Amino acid sequence: MEGFDEFLASGAVGDLVPWGVQRSAMERFSRSCAEVEERILSLDLLPARYQRNRQTISTAGQLRLFRSRVAVIGCGGLGGYVVEQLARLGVGTLVAVDPDVFEEHNLNRQILSSIAELGKSKVAAALARIGSINPAVTVTPHQVAFTESNASELLEGVGLVVDALDNIPSRLALSDACTRLGIPLVHGAIGGWYGHLTTQFPGEEAVRSIYRNWSSGKGVEQQLGNPSFTPAVVASLQVAEACKLLIGEERHLRGRILSLDLHAMEFHETGL
Repeated sequence: MEGFDEFLASGAVGDLVPWGVQRSAMERFSRSCAEVEERILSLDLLPARYQRNRQTISTAGQLRLFRSRVAVIGCGGLGGYVVEQLARLGVGTLVAVDPDVFEEHNLNRQILSSIAELGKSKVAAALARIGSINPAVTVTPHQVAFTESNASELLEGVGLVVDALDNIPSRLALSDACTRLGIPLVHGAIGGWYGHLTTQFPGEEAVRSIYRNWSSGKGVEQQLGNPSFTPAVVASLQVAEACKLLIGEERHLRGRILSLDLHAMEFHETGL
């Protein structure tokens, strides 16, 4: 009987392994989709779904993404886009954390929301959505609010955290937890036409520096709301930052904050 590696290699078109071959390998060798994808990448081949990545991300980089474990804290406006883009990018394991269910006011901007999903868990929607997009990605859903007390459990084994929260107290708690646990953090926030993001490494206090004048309240987004486009833009920039960190690129927003004004179409970068 033809071996597992030989089957994958013989089914490749050039160095691309089509989805049909991957599915056949799963059935023939009783392997999970994740096991098949990792083996393809380990053979220096590329699942065909990633062929448009290849001028940006090497096959070795794609394998690093697949072996990465990223936590997305918040699965609403920012987080829904972040989860989907990370899965399409090929990040192998995603930890999705959000206590909420979808409400009608989410429909204007949250990509995981729909009429059919109203009243349903956001993390359950993330699990289902990613399963339909990239079944090689493992999604671990937690329908709980992130707190300092559950941080160690939720972030166990995580190599990178993406902040998609919607209030300042929770962002500060997440920042402190990442510092304590030694995990890099890609922080983002939005409100109306505006947004910002930065990258915080262990031992740094970038997020606390941003909110150093904060004394109370959830944050400006509670007053400004959010249209459909602001979370999509800021989440995409967060995923770009995450990608660079995961594949070992040196160019990132460490020590800097990128501020966006989508009304004036202006981007400003300042030091922290």
